[in-house]
Amino acid sequence: MGVPPITLDKAALRAQALARRAEAAGSGAAAAFAQRLAAAGLDLARQLRSNVVSVFFPLPSEPPVLPLLDGLAEAGFKTALPVTGRRGTALVFRLWRPGEPTVKGKMAIQEPLADAPEAAPDLLFVPLAAFDRAGRRIGYGAGFYDRTLRQLRAIKQICAAGVAYAVQEFPELPNEPHDESLDYVLTERELIVCQERD
Repeated sequence: MGVPPITLDKAALRAQALARRAEAAGSGAAAAFAQRLAAAGLDLARQLRSNVVSVFFPLPSEPPVLPLLDGLAEAGFKTALPVTGRRGTALVFRLWRPGEPTVKGKMAIQEPLADAPEAAPDLLFVPLAAFDRAGRRIGYGAGFYDRTLRQLRAIKQICAAGVAYAVQEFPELPNEPHDESLDYVLTERELIVCQERD
């Protein structure tokens, strides 16, 4: 008799994970995480010999990725931010360096200006609500990153690294056919290798 499929509701898991994240972000862990994220994220970009690196512009309780963006730009990597289109579409990435202007996008997230050049990242630092060590991820429910990762993986080799506090980890998450897995997850404690790369 096989193991029964996970039937936990994604919305319930998302709510639980986001509550954990808010508590962790408010505990004073954010400053230490910012330093670790900047160092470990830069090391990963160098290890993978990335050309264009996408990082998300963080919402208040999301991990502090802006120092990572600073470090990547200072090290000479091309950096990009995601731009959200209409629901049901993939993200577009536009080149952006720290200090350049931004505009509030459709999801109330800062995005590059519309005339910034488009780019196709080969390393993406991805926001999330919940993750497990197999690389399964629950996002915010709109499916933008799943569509985006699928589209990019169809044209070239990319790497997707989730960024989360350790308390957002679950033993196992539900996985649906449209879900795209992460290659790594970077927390304030460790870099988790989810998928072995060639």
